[in-house]
Amino acid sequence: MSTLTRARDWLRSHHLVADATLATAVLACMVVGSFAEPNGRHGGTQWGTSHAPDALGVTLMLLAAAALVLRRRHPLRVLAATGALSVVEFVTGDPRAPVAMSAVVALYTVAAATDRPTTWRVGLLSMTVLTAFAMLAGPLPWYAQENLGIFAWTGMAAAAGDAVRSRRAFVHAIRERAERAERTREEEARRRVAEERLRIARDLHDVVAHHIALVNVQAGVAAHVMDKRPDQAKEALAHVREASRSALNELRATVGLLRQSGDPEAPTEPAPGLHRLEELVGTFRSAGLPVEVARTDQGTALPAAVDLAAYRVIQEALTNVRKHAGQEAKAEVSVVRVGPNVEITVLDNGPGDDAAARLEENGGHGLLGMRERVTALGGTCSAGPRYGGGFRVHAILPVKSRAGATASTTASASTTASASTTATASTTEAAKGNPV
Repeated sequence: MSTLTRARDWLRSHHLVADATLATAVLACMVVGSFAEPNGRHGGTQWGTSHAPDALGVTLMLLAAAALVLRRRHPLRVLAATGALSVVEFVTGDPRAPVAMSAVVALYTVAAATDRPTTWRVGLLSMTVLTAFAMLAGPLPWYAQENLGIFAWTGMAAAAGDAVRSRRAFVHAIRERAERAERTREEEARRRVAEERLRIARDLHDVVAHHIALVNVQAGVAAHVMDKRPDQAKEALAHVREASRSALNELRATVGLLRQSGDPEAPTEPAPGLHRLEELVGTFRSAGLPVEVARTDQGTALPAAVDLAAYRVIQEALTNVRKHAGQEAKAEVSVVRVGPNVEITVLDNGPGDDAAARLEENGGHGLLGMRERVTALGGTCSAGPRYGGGFRVHAILPVKSRAGATASTTASASTTASASTTATASTTEAAKGNPV
């Protein structure tokens, strides 16, 4: 940083010193200018003591310069004071001293420190008053160039001050806009991180809750028939192994999405969708839950996000049926294309008290996760007990997703730890048999 730059920064932080310095410079200019006679013998400016100011002129110049020290704190008052001293000089000064120079500086300060309407009003008033007194009450003829110079200098001071004020406002607006844009970018980044963390937690919950519930059921069956029916126990353990293998594969695929691009170990298997509905239903049937499926959406190509959401809604709904509806429960799944939407309905005939208990599981993540998935895509999801017993889950998903960004497959490193923590909590709840 140069010496000039340091001095300028120091003066900006010490306004009173800067104004005192300016007042001293203006006083020096007024004193020097008072020895000049514009209309000399040869038509130019003549310097000499014959045009020296009298005692009153020196006093007025000193008072006007002293008033400029307070120009930033009281700009309008300083302008009024310097204007009054200039008027006194116009009326009494002969030869005239350039006291009006201080009024020009004060008018510039008012224009730079106030708004444009104030600048127009004060500037026109100052120009009119000073020029009128100089022309009508002064010792010089009204058409003298000194009188016209007062009009020109006051007008230029007001215009220059307004230009400086406009530039400062423009620079301030640009700086404020840049700071606001920076804050917006940071808020957007935090929002995206939170959304991605929620998406990963939801995927891990769906994978873990479904398969752990099936493993829990089949393990219970195997323990119950181990002594009397070893063949059936082996079959149940085979289902346990298959469910655990599926859970590991889906977890590997989900966590693999967090890998950086270009990783050769990143999975390439597509996300589950309605094309795997029969496979999903088969896992529940093997666990002892009769499930009937009715579909009228054949030939409908769904976006990846909508297809995944539909699959997860059915998976979560059937998992809750298996966990809460009892051993004798049956489930019905329907997937219907209605206009621009796909409607998914999952019904069961479980007892009413279990249906009410499922509504109370909003403290977990299952029903909440379904609603979040569907709402993020612009659809609606409702869940509640049926009239006469049982439970009903109904979701409406648009065929054209309006929130494809929610199915993005990129995540920052900060989201991995939070997602893993959420998945651990979900796994613990599922292992306890609590609603998740």
